Amino acid sequence: MKQLTHYEIDNEQQQFPITIVCDAIRTPENIGMCFRISESFGVQKIYLHESSPKMDNRIVKKTARNTLNQIDHEQYNDFDGLILKLKEEGNTIIGIEVTDKSINIQDFNFTVPEKIVLLLGSERHGIKNVDLLDATVAIPMYGRNSSINVIHSLAITLYEVTNQLKTQ
Repeated sequence: MKQLTHYEIDNEQQQFPITIVCDAIRTPENIGMCFRISESFGVQKIYLHESSPKMDNRIVKKTARNTLNQIDHEQYNDFDGLILKLKEEGNTIIGIEVTDKSINIQDFNFTVPEKIVLLLGSERHGIKNVDLLDATVAIPMYGRNSSINVIHSLAITLYEVTNQLKTQ
């Protein structure tokens, strides 16, 4: 067995009809990792709140590596307005959040919506307005803790979404 270098790996590049909305995420490492993970899973676009760390932040750049230039992104300042605009464009808005209506991530059928928006809540307060969402999905937890880092949640969710979309 031989560990491969980046130059020896030829990924099957594919883009999926997935957009990420970051609801006021404030940690530079989380913004950088959002880009890195989103690019790895073929996400089309990322929306960042204007209060989030900027792309020229050295920690964002270091964590994102070279993915900042590889994925379309835009800033917003009106959360409700952005979500309503994305809905008008035919997106299904899915929050990665624990609510009384959350569906286990493995039981949610991500192949039904034509276009998906995955919404990430802020590190402190979660999603600002869950009433605007079409659905929420939750990742099953088996320990004492009821949540994990927002970007780890994104990675797990993108794995499930792209796995379902690839097999349809």
